[in-house]
Amino acid sequence: MAQEVPHKPHAILIPYPLQGHIIPAVHLAINLASRGFTITFINTHYIHHRIFKARPSIRPDIFLGIRQLGLDVRYTTVSDGLPLGLDRSLNHDQYMAALLHVFSAHVEDVVSQIVKSAGEKVDCLIADTFFVWPSKVAKKFGLLYISFWTEAALVFTLYYHMDLLRIHGHFASQDCREDPINYVPGVEEIKRQDMMSYLQETNTSSMSHQIIFKAFDDVKAADFVLCNTVEELEPKIIAALQAKKLFYAIGPIFPSGFTQSSVPTSLWPESDCTHWLNTKPPRSVLYVSFGSYAHVTNRDLMEIASGLLLSKVDFVWVLRPDIVSSDYANPLPVGFGEEAGDRLMIVPWCSQIKVLSHPAIGGFLSHCGWNSVLESIWNEVPLLCFPLLTDQFTNRKLVVDDWKMGINLCDKDSIVREEVSSNINRVMIGKSRDELRNRVKEVKRRLEDALTPEGSSENNMNKFVEDLMVKIKYQKVLLT
Repeated sequence: MAQEVPHKPHAILIPYPLQGHIIPAVHLAINLASRGFTITFINTHYIHHRIFKARPSIRPDIFLGIRQLGLDVRYTTVSDGLPLGLDRSLNHDQYMAALLHVFSAHVEDVVSQIVKSAGEKVDCLIADTFFVWPSKVAKKFGLLYISFWTEAALVFTLYYHMDLLRIHGHFASQDCREDPINYVPGVEEIKRQDMMSYLQETNTSSMSHQIIFKAFDDVKAADFVLCNTVEELEPKIIAALQAKKLFYAIGPIFPSGFTQSSVPTSLWPESDCTHWLNTKPPRSVLYVSFGSYAHVTNRDLMEIASGLLLSKVDFVWVLRPDIVSSDYANPLPVGFGEEAGDRLMIVPWCSQIKVLSHPAIGGFLSHCGWNSVLESIWNEVPLLCFPLLTDQFTNRKLVVDDWKMGINLCDKDSIVREEVSSNINRVMIGKSRDELRNRVKEVKRRLEDALTPEGSSENNMNKFVEDLMVKIKYQKVLLT
Protein backbone atom coordinates (compact mmCIF):
# COMPACT_ATOMS: atom_id res chain seq x y z
CA MET A 1 0.00 0.00 0.00
CA ALA A 2 1.21 3.53 -0.77
CA GLN A 3 2.19 5.27 2.43
CA GLU A 4 0.28 8.52 3.01
CA VAL A 5 2.17 11.20 4.88
CA PRO A 6 0.71 13.03 7.91
CA HIS A 7 1.99 16.48 6.82
CA LYS A 8 1.29 17.41 3.20
CA PRO A 9 4.65 18.35 1.69
CA HIS A 10 4.78 20.58 -1.37
CA ALA A 11 7.33 19.75 -4.06
CA ILE A 12 8.18 21.67 -7.22
CA LEU A 13 9.03 19.13 -9.95
CA ILE A 14 10.95 20.13 -13.10
CA PRO A 15 11.65 17.46 -15.77
CA TYR A 16 14.44 17.76 -18.32
CA PRO A 17 12.72 19.03 -21.48
CA LEU A 18 13.13 15.90 -23.60
CA GLN A 19 10.41 13.29 -24.27
CA GLY A 20 12.20 10.43 -22.51
CA HIS A 21 12.62 12.48 -19.32
CA ILE A 22 9.13 14.00 -19.21
CA ILE A 23 7.31 10.65 -19.22
CA PRO A 24 8.83 9.24 -15.98
CA ALA A 25 8.66 12.69 -14.35
CA VAL A 26 4.90 12.84 -14.95
CA HIS A 27 4.48 9.38 -13.44
CA LEU A 28 6.64 10.32 -10.45
CA ALA A 29 4.43 13.37 -9.88
CA ILE A 30 1.32 11.17 -9.87
CA ASN A 31 2.98 8.60 -7.60
CA LEU A 32 3.95 11.23 -5.02
CA ALA A 33 0.58 12.99 -5.23
CA SER A 34 -1.10 9.64 -4.49
CA ARG A 35 0.96 9.56 -1.26
CA GLY A 36 -0.36 12.92 -0.12
CA PHE A 37 2.09 15.36 -1.72
CA THR A 38 1.21 18.62 -3.38
CA ILE A 39 3.17 18.78 -6.64
CA THR A 40 3.73 21.84 -8.81
CA PHE A 41 4.89 20.48 -12.16
CA ILE A 42 6.81 22.84 -14.46
CA ASN A 43 7.14 22.14 -18.19
CA THR A 44 8.90 24.48 -20.61
CA HIS A 45 6.72 26.60 -22.90
CA TYR A 46 8.15 24.64 -25.85
CA ILE A 47 7.33 21.21 -24.45
CA HIS A 48 3.84 22.35 -23.47
CA HIS A 49 3.36 23.82 -26.96
CA ARG A 50 4.42 20.50 -28.56
CA ILE A 51 2.10 18.43 -26.34
CA PHE A 52 -0.83 20.75 -27.05
CA LYS A 53 -0.07 20.79 -30.80
CA ALA A 54 0.04 16.97 -30.81
CA ARG A 55 -3.39 16.78 -29.16
CA PRO A 56 -5.31 20.01 -29.76
CA SER A 57 -8.35 18.56 -27.99
CA ILE A 58 -6.60 18.55 -24.59
CA ARG A 59 -7.02 21.40 -22.16
CA PRO A 60 -4.05 23.67 -21.46
CA ASP A 61 -3.55 22.06 -18.04
CA ILE A 62 -2.32 18.51 -18.73
CA PHE A 63 -2.99 17.46 -15.10
CA LEU A 64 -6.64 18.52 -15.03
CA GLY A 65 -7.86 14.91 -15.18
CA ILE A 66 -5.51 13.94 -12.35
CA ARG A 67 -6.85 16.72 -10.12
CA GLN A 68 -10.41 15.60 -10.83
CA LEU A 69 -9.39 12.28 -9.28
CA GLY A 70 -8.45 14.13 -6.09
CA LEU A 71 -4.66 14.36 -6.59
CA ASP A 72 -3.08 17.75 -5.95
CA VAL A 73 -0.85 18.24 -9.00
CA ARG A 74 -0.62 21.84 -10.19
CA TYR A 75 0.81 22.85 -13.55
CA THR A 76 2.71 25.78 -14.96
CA THR A 77 5.27 26.49 -17.69
CA VAL A 78 8.52 28.40 -18.08
CA SER A 79 10.62 29.64 -21.01
CA ASP A 80 13.77 27.71 -21.92
CA GLY A 81 15.17 30.93 -23.41
CA LEU A 82 14.61 30.04 -27.08
CA PRO A 83 11.79 30.90 -29.53
CA LEU A 84 8.94 28.38 -29.79
CA GLY A 85 9.49 27.85 -33.51
CA LEU A 86 13.09 26.57 -33.21
CA ASP A 87 13.45 22.81 -33.77
CA ARG A 88 15.41 21.70 -30.69
CA SER A 89 16.40 18.34 -32.15
CA LEU A 90 17.91 19.82 -35.33
CA ASN A 91 19.58 22.63 -33.34
CA HIS A 92 20.93 20.45 -30.53
CA ASP A 93 23.96 22.57 -29.57
CA GLN A 94 21.93 25.78 -29.42
CA TYR A 95 19.34 24.02 -27.25
CA MET A 96 21.98 22.63 -24.87
CA ALA A 97 23.62 26.06 -24.63
CA ALA A 98 20.30 27.60 -23.57
CA LEU A 99 19.76 24.89 -20.95
CA LEU A 100 23.31 25.40 -19.69
CA HIS A 101 23.47 29.21 -19.59
CA VAL A 102 19.98 30.71 -19.76
CA PHE A 103 17.37 28.36 -18.35
CA SER A 104 18.25 28.72 -14.66
CA ALA A 105 17.34 32.42 -14.64
CA HIS A 106 13.85 31.62 -15.93
CA VAL A 107 13.52 28.78 -13.39
CA GLU A 108 14.50 31.09 -10.53
CA ASP A 109 11.76 33.55 -11.53
CA VAL A 110 9.01 30.92 -11.63
CA VAL A 111 10.17 29.16 -8.44
CA SER A 112 10.20 32.54 -6.69
CA GLN A 113 6.60 33.17 -7.79
CA ILE A 114 5.48 29.71 -6.60
CA VAL A 115 7.22 30.03 -3.24
CA LYS A 116 5.66 33.46 -2.65
CA SER A 117 2.14 32.63 -3.85
CA ALA A 118 1.67 28.94 -3.02
CA GLY A 119 -0.45 29.60 0.09
CA GLU A 120 1.53 26.97 1.97
CA LYS A 121 5.20 26.36 2.49
CA VAL A 122 7.05 24.79 -0.43
CA ASP A 123 9.36 22.12 1.00
CA CYS A 124 11.48 20.73 -1.81
CA LEU A 125 12.63 20.91 -5.40
CA ILE A 126 12.63 17.73 -7.48
CA ALA A 127 14.70 18.26 -10.62
CA ASP A 128 16.23 16.08 -13.30
CA THR A 129 19.86 15.21 -12.55
CA PHE A 130 21.01 16.60 -15.90
CA PHE A 131 20.18 20.16 -14.88
CA VAL A 132 23.23 22.17 -13.80
CA TRP A 133 21.49 24.50 -11.31
CA PRO A 134 19.14 22.64 -8.89
CA SER A 135 21.26 22.72 -5.73
CA LYS A 136 21.83 26.47 -6.11
CA VAL A 137 18.15 27.26 -6.78
CA ALA A 138 17.05 25.00 -3.90
CA LYS A 139 19.49 26.67 -1.50
CA LYS A 140 18.40 30.17 -2.57
CA PHE A 141 14.77 29.44 -1.67
CA GLY A 142 15.43 27.24 1.37
CA LEU A 143 14.23 24.03 -0.32
CA LEU A 144 15.47 20.48 -0.01
CA TYR A 145 16.88 19.21 -3.33
CA ILE A 146 15.80 15.82 -4.68
CA SER A 147 17.62 14.75 -7.84
CA PHE A 148 15.57 12.52 -10.17
CA TRP A 149 17.67 10.20 -12.34
CA THR A 150 15.56 8.76 -15.17
CA GLU A 151 18.13 6.22 -16.43
CA ALA A 152 19.96 3.13 -15.18
CA ALA A 153 22.04 3.23 -12.01
CA LEU A 154 25.03 1.98 -14.03
CA VAL A 155 24.87 5.12 -16.18
CA PHE A 156 24.59 7.34 -13.09
CA THR A 157 27.61 5.78 -11.38
CA LEU A 158 29.83 6.06 -14.48
CA TYR A 159 29.07 9.77 -14.72
CA TYR A 160 29.41 10.15 -10.96
CA HIS A 161 32.91 8.63 -11.11
CA MET A 162 34.21 10.51 -14.15
CA ASP A 163 37.15 11.62 -12.01
CA LEU A 164 38.23 7.98 -11.60
CA LEU A 165 37.88 7.33 -15.32
CA ARG A 166 39.98 10.40 -16.02
CA ILE A 167 42.70 9.47 -13.48
CA HIS A 168 42.99 5.94 -14.90
CA GLY A 169 43.18 7.19 -18.49
CA HIS A 170 39.88 5.77 -19.76
CA PHE A 171 38.28 9.18 -20.38
CA ALA A 172 39.18 12.69 -21.55
CA SER A 173 42.48 11.75 -23.11
CA GLN A 174 43.70 11.82 -26.71
CA ASP A 175 45.10 8.33 -26.13
CA CYS A 176 42.52 6.62 -23.92
CA ARG A 177 43.17 3.15 -22.53
CA GLU A 178 41.10 0.42 -24.15
CA ASP A 179 41.42 -2.29 -21.47
CA PRO A 180 38.34 -3.16 -19.35
CA ILE A 181 37.38 -0.83 -16.50
CA ASN A 182 37.17 -2.61 -13.15
CA TYR A 183 37.70 0.09 -10.50
CA VAL A 184 34.33 1.93 -10.44
CA PRO A 185 32.60 1.06 -7.13
CA GLY A 186 29.90 -1.56 -7.65
CA VAL A 187 30.76 -2.16 -11.33
CA GLU A 188 32.44 -5.52 -11.83
CA GLU A 189 33.78 -4.69 -15.27
CA ILE A 190 32.81 -2.64 -18.30
CA LYS A 191 34.45 -2.07 -21.66
CA ARG A 192 35.11 1.47 -22.79
CA GLN A 193 32.89 0.97 -25.86
CA ASP A 194 30.00 0.09 -23.52
CA MET A 195 30.15 3.41 -21.70
CA MET A 196 27.89 6.29 -22.68
CA SER A 197 28.84 7.95 -25.97
CA TYR A 198 29.96 11.13 -24.20
CA LEU A 199 32.48 9.16 -22.14
CA GLN A 200 33.89 7.53 -25.29
CA GLU A 201 34.66 10.84 -27.00
CA THR A 202 38.14 12.38 -26.79
CA ASN A 203 36.88 15.94 -27.32
CA THR A 204 35.15 16.91 -24.08
CA SER A 205 34.53 20.60 -24.84
CA SER A 206 31.03 20.20 -26.30
CA MET A 207 27.91 21.75 -24.74
CA SER A 208 26.72 18.30 -23.72
CA HIS A 209 29.99 17.59 -21.91
CA GLN A 210 29.82 20.93 -20.10
CA ILE A 211 26.30 20.07 -18.94
CA ILE A 212 27.35 16.60 -17.75
CA PHE A 213 30.36 17.94 -15.83
CA LYS A 214 28.35 20.68 -14.11
CA ALA A 215 25.31 18.47 -13.45
CA PHE A 216 27.33 15.73 -11.76
CA ASP A 217 29.15 18.30 -9.70
CA ASP A 218 25.81 19.79 -8.69
CA VAL A 219 24.21 16.42 -7.79
CA LYS A 220 26.81 15.90 -5.08
CA ALA A 221 24.87 18.56 -3.11
CA ALA A 222 21.52 16.76 -3.50
CA ASP A 223 19.74 15.73 -0.31
CA PHE A 224 18.27 12.64 -2.03
CA VAL A 225 18.57 10.86 -5.39
CA LEU A 226 15.60 8.95 -6.85
CA CYS A 227 16.44 6.49 -9.64
CA ASN A 228 14.09 4.91 -12.17
CA THR A 229 15.58 1.42 -11.85
CA VAL A 230 15.04 -1.74 -9.81
CA GLU A 231 17.35 -2.81 -7.00
CA GLU A 232 17.34 -6.46 -8.09
CA LEU A 233 18.53 -5.51 -11.59
CA GLU A 234 21.58 -3.53 -10.38
CA PRO A 235 22.17 -4.56 -6.75
CA LYS A 236 25.93 -4.04 -6.42
CA ILE A 237 25.92 -0.68 -8.19
CA ILE A 238 23.04 0.62 -6.06
CA ALA A 239 24.66 -0.62 -2.84
CA ALA A 240 27.89 1.20 -3.74
CA LEU A 241 26.00 4.41 -4.53
CA GLN A 242 24.06 4.18 -1.27
CA ALA A 243 27.37 4.24 0.59
CA LYS A 244 27.88 7.77 -0.81
CA LYS A 245 24.37 9.24 -1.27
CA LEU A 246 20.81 8.79 -0.07
CA PHE A 247 20.01 6.88 -3.27
CA TYR A 248 16.64 5.14 -3.78
CA ALA A 249 15.80 2.73 -6.62
CA ILE A 250 12.06 3.30 -7.12
CA GLY A 251 11.47 2.05 -10.68
CA PRO A 252 9.95 1.26 -12.97
CA ILE A 253 7.92 4.48 -12.89
CA PHE A 254 4.90 3.43 -14.98
CA PRO A 255 1.36 4.78 -15.23
CA SER A 256 -1.35 2.92 -13.35
CA GLY A 257 -2.46 0.03 -15.57
CA PHE A 258 0.62 0.57 -17.78
CA THR A 259 -1.13 0.65 -21.17
CA GLN A 260 -2.15 4.30 -21.03
CA SER A 261 -1.36 7.42 -19.08
CA SER A 262 -4.09 9.81 -17.96
CA VAL A 263 -1.67 12.70 -18.61
CA PRO A 264 -0.70 13.55 -22.21
CA THR A 265 3.07 13.60 -22.70
CA SER A 266 3.59 12.90 -26.42
CA LEU A 267 5.31 15.59 -28.49
CA TRP A 268 3.80 14.22 -31.74
CA PRO A 269 0.29 13.23 -32.79
CA GLU A 270 -0.11 9.50 -32.11
CA SER A 271 -1.29 7.14 -34.83
CA ASP A 272 -3.44 4.19 -33.75
CA CYS A 273 -1.89 0.91 -34.87
CA THR A 274 -4.46 -1.31 -33.16
CA HIS A 275 -6.67 -2.16 -36.16
CA TRP A 276 -3.67 -3.29 -38.25
CA LEU A 277 -2.12 -5.21 -35.37
CA ASN A 278 -5.42 -6.98 -34.72
CA THR A 279 -5.10 -8.64 -38.16
CA LYS A 280 -1.75 -10.24 -37.24
CA PRO A 281 -1.07 -13.51 -35.37
CA PRO A 282 0.27 -13.37 -31.79
CA ARG A 283 4.00 -12.48 -31.47
CA SER A 284 4.41 -12.17 -35.26
CA VAL A 285 5.11 -8.42 -35.61
CA LEU A 286 8.41 -6.61 -35.06
CA TYR A 287 8.05 -3.12 -33.61
CA VAL A 288 10.71 -0.68 -34.91
CA SER A 289 11.40 2.67 -33.25
CA PHE A 290 14.52 4.75 -32.64
CA GLY A 291 13.03 7.07 -30.05
CA SER A 292 12.10 10.71 -29.92
CA TYR A 293 15.38 12.56 -30.40
CA ALA A 294 18.32 10.72 -31.99
CA HIS A 295 19.01 10.68 -35.72
CA VAL A 296 20.04 7.78 -37.97
CA THR A 297 22.39 8.12 -40.93
CA ASN A 298 20.79 7.71 -44.33
CA ARG A 299 23.08 4.77 -45.13
CA ASP A 300 22.17 2.90 -41.93
CA LEU A 301 18.47 3.53 -42.46
CA MET A 302 18.68 2.14 -46.02
CA GLU A 303 20.43 -1.02 -44.80
CA ILE A 304 17.92 -1.50 -41.96
CA ALA A 305 15.01 -1.01 -44.38
CA SER A 306 16.52 -3.53 -46.81
CA GLY A 307 17.13 -5.98 -43.95
CA LEU A 308 13.50 -5.68 -42.87
CA LEU A 309 12.40 -6.57 -46.40
CA LEU A 310 14.77 -9.55 -46.55
CA SER A 311 13.54 -10.91 -43.22
CA LYS A 312 9.97 -11.45 -44.50
CA VAL A 313 8.71 -10.50 -41.02
CA ASP A 314 5.70 -8.22 -40.47
CA PHE A 315 6.66 -4.94 -38.85
CA VAL A 316 5.26 -1.63 -37.62
CA TRP A 317 7.81 1.15 -37.97
CA VAL A 318 7.77 4.51 -36.19
CA LEU A 319 9.49 6.76 -38.71
CA ARG A 320 9.77 10.32 -37.43
CA PRO A 321 9.86 12.93 -40.23
CA ASP A 322 13.28 14.07 -38.96
CA ILE A 323 14.73 10.59 -38.35
CA VAL A 324 17.60 11.23 -40.80
CA SER A 325 17.44 15.04 -41.13
CA SER A 326 15.22 17.66 -42.64
CA ASP A 327 17.07 17.21 -45.97
CA TYR A 328 15.45 13.81 -46.64
CA ALA A 329 11.77 13.96 -47.46
CA ASN A 330 11.71 10.17 -47.95
CA PRO A 331 14.79 8.33 -46.67
CA LEU A 332 13.51 4.85 -47.57
CA PRO A 333 14.58 2.82 -50.66
CA VAL A 334 12.59 3.36 -53.84
CA GLY A 335 9.65 0.93 -53.93
CA PHE A 336 10.02 0.02 -50.24
CA GLY A 337 6.31 0.30 -49.39
CA GLU A 338 5.19 -1.60 -52.47
CA GLU A 339 7.59 -4.48 -51.81
CA ALA A 340 6.63 -4.72 -48.13
CA GLY A 341 2.91 -4.64 -48.93
CA ASP A 342 0.64 -5.72 -46.07
CA ARG A 343 3.68 -6.77 -44.01
CA LEU A 344 4.32 -3.13 -43.17
CA MET A 345 2.69 -0.30 -41.26
CA ILE A 346 4.63 2.99 -41.10
CA VAL A 347 3.53 5.73 -38.68
CA PRO A 348 5.26 9.02 -37.76
CA TRP A 349 4.57 8.39 -34.05
CA CYS A 350 2.42 6.19 -31.80
CA SER A 351 1.74 5.30 -28.19
CA GLN A 352 4.68 2.95 -27.59
CA ILE A 353 3.28 1.36 -24.44
CA LYS A 354 0.01 0.66 -26.26
CA VAL A 355 1.83 -1.02 -29.18
CA LEU A 356 4.25 -3.02 -27.01
CA SER A 357 1.36 -4.37 -24.94
CA HIS A 358 -0.47 -5.66 -28.03
CA PRO A 359 -0.34 -9.48 -28.32
CA ALA A 360 0.79 -9.30 -31.97
CA ILE A 361 4.18 -7.78 -31.01
CA GLY A 362 6.99 -10.33 -30.83
CA GLY A 363 10.14 -8.19 -30.86
CA PHE A 364 11.40 -4.62 -30.66
CA LEU A 365 14.15 -3.17 -32.87
CA SER A 366 15.16 -0.33 -30.58
CA HIS A 367 17.70 2.41 -29.94
CA CYS A 368 17.77 1.14 -26.32
CA GLY A 369 16.50 4.24 -24.56
CA TRP A 370 15.89 3.42 -20.88
CA ASN A 371 12.10 3.90 -21.08
CA SER A 372 12.01 1.55 -24.08
CA VAL A 373 14.05 -1.07 -22.22
CA LEU A 374 11.77 -1.00 -19.17
CA GLU A 375 8.61 -1.03 -21.31
CA SER A 376 9.91 -4.00 -23.31
CA ILE A 377 10.66 -5.96 -20.14
CA TRP A 378 7.20 -5.25 -18.76
CA ASN A 379 5.60 -6.59 -21.96
CA GLU A 380 7.97 -9.58 -22.29
CA VAL A 381 9.22 -8.33 -25.67
CA PRO A 382 12.86 -9.25 -26.57
CA LEU A 383 15.04 -6.46 -27.91
CA LEU A 384 17.07 -6.11 -31.08
CA CYS A 385 19.55 -3.41 -30.07
CA PHE A 386 20.72 -0.51 -32.20
CA PRO A 387 22.09 2.16 -29.83
CA LEU A 388 22.68 5.59 -31.33
CA LEU A 389 24.02 7.89 -28.61
CA THR A 390 24.43 8.72 -24.90
CA ASP A 391 23.22 6.02 -22.39
CA GLN A 392 21.93 3.72 -25.12
CA PHE A 393 25.29 1.94 -25.50
CA THR A 394 25.36 1.19 -21.78
CA ASN A 395 21.73 0.05 -21.79
CA ARG A 396 22.62 -2.30 -24.65
CA LYS A 397 25.29 -3.89 -22.48
CA LEU A 398 22.74 -4.51 -19.72
CA VAL A 399 20.16 -5.95 -22.13
CA VAL A 400 22.47 -8.15 -24.23
CA ASP A 401 25.48 -8.99 -22.05
CA ASP A 402 24.09 -8.94 -18.50
CA TRP A 403 20.41 -9.86 -18.71
CA LYS A 404 20.63 -11.76 -22.06
CA MET A 405 17.11 -10.72 -23.10
CA GLY A 406 18.15 -9.20 -26.42
CA ILE A 407 20.74 -9.34 -29.19
CA ASN A 408 22.69 -6.78 -31.21
CA LEU A 409 21.27 -5.66 -34.55
CA CYS A 410 24.75 -6.05 -36.02
CA ASP A 411 28.03 -7.24 -34.50
CA LYS A 412 30.10 -5.61 -37.23
CA ASP A 413 31.29 -1.99 -37.31
CA SER A 414 28.81 -1.14 -40.04
CA ILE A 415 25.16 -2.06 -40.57
CA VAL A 416 24.74 -4.76 -43.24
CA ARG A 417 21.29 -5.71 -44.53
CA GLU A 418 21.95 -9.46 -44.54
CA GLU A 419 22.95 -9.41 -40.87
CA VAL A 420 19.96 -7.22 -40.04
CA SER A 421 17.66 -9.79 -41.67
CA SER A 422 19.34 -12.74 -39.94
CA ASN A 423 19.13 -11.14 -36.49
CA ILE A 424 15.51 -10.11 -36.96
CA ASN A 425 14.71 -13.76 -37.56
CA ARG A 426 16.72 -14.82 -34.49
CA VAL A 427 14.47 -12.59 -32.37
CA MET A 428 11.20 -13.53 -34.10
CA ILE A 429 11.54 -17.21 -35.06
CA GLY A 430 12.63 -20.56 -33.60
CA LYS A 431 14.67 -21.68 -30.62
CA SER A 432 16.60 -18.40 -30.15
CA ARG A 433 13.27 -16.53 -29.99
CA ASP A 434 12.03 -18.86 -27.25
CA GLU A 435 15.24 -18.48 -25.27
CA LEU A 436 15.05 -14.67 -25.42
CA ARG A 437 11.40 -14.69 -24.38
CA ASN A 438 12.15 -16.91 -21.40
CA ARG A 439 14.94 -14.56 -20.32
CA VAL A 440 12.81 -11.43 -20.62
CA LYS A 441 10.08 -13.15 -18.56
CA GLU A 442 12.61 -13.82 -15.80
CA VAL A 443 13.69 -10.17 -15.80
CA LYS A 444 10.05 -9.02 -15.77
CA ARG A 445 9.43 -11.00 -12.59
CA ARG A 446 12.02 -8.83 -10.84
CA LEU A 447 10.16 -5.68 -11.92
CA GLU A 448 6.80 -7.10 -10.83
CA ASP A 449 8.17 -8.22 -7.48
CA ALA A 450 9.73 -4.79 -6.89
CA LEU A 451 6.34 -3.08 -7.27
CA THR A 452 4.40 -5.34 -4.89
CA PRO A 453 3.45 -3.88 -1.48
CA GLU A 454 6.51 -5.55 0.07
CA GLY A 455 8.74 -5.16 -2.99
CA SER A 456 12.03 -3.29 -3.08
CA SER A 457 10.82 -0.29 -5.13
CA GLU A 458 7.73 0.20 -2.99
CA ASN A 459 9.80 -0.12 0.19
CA ASN A 460 12.40 2.30 -1.19
CA MET A 461 9.72 4.86 -2.08
CA ASN A 462 8.22 4.56 1.39
CA LYS A 463 11.68 4.93 2.94
CA PHE A 464 12.37 8.02 0.80
CA VAL A 465 9.10 9.65 1.91
CA GLU A 466 9.89 8.81 5.54
CA ASP A 467 13.44 10.21 5.28
CA LEU A 468 12.19 13.31 3.48
CA MET A 469 9.58 14.01 6.16
CA VAL A 470 12.25 13.73 8.87
CA LYS A 471 14.41 16.25 7.02
CA ILE A 472 11.47 18.63 6.45
CA LYS A 473 10.63 18.45 10.16
CA TYR A 474 14.28 19.09 11.04
CA GLN A 475 14.37 22.12 8.75
CA LYS A 476 11.27 23.53 10.43
CA VAL A 477 12.89 23.13 13.86
CA LEU A 478 15.98 25.02 12.63
CA LEU A 479 13.81 27.87 11.35
CA THR A 480 11.83 28.26 14.59
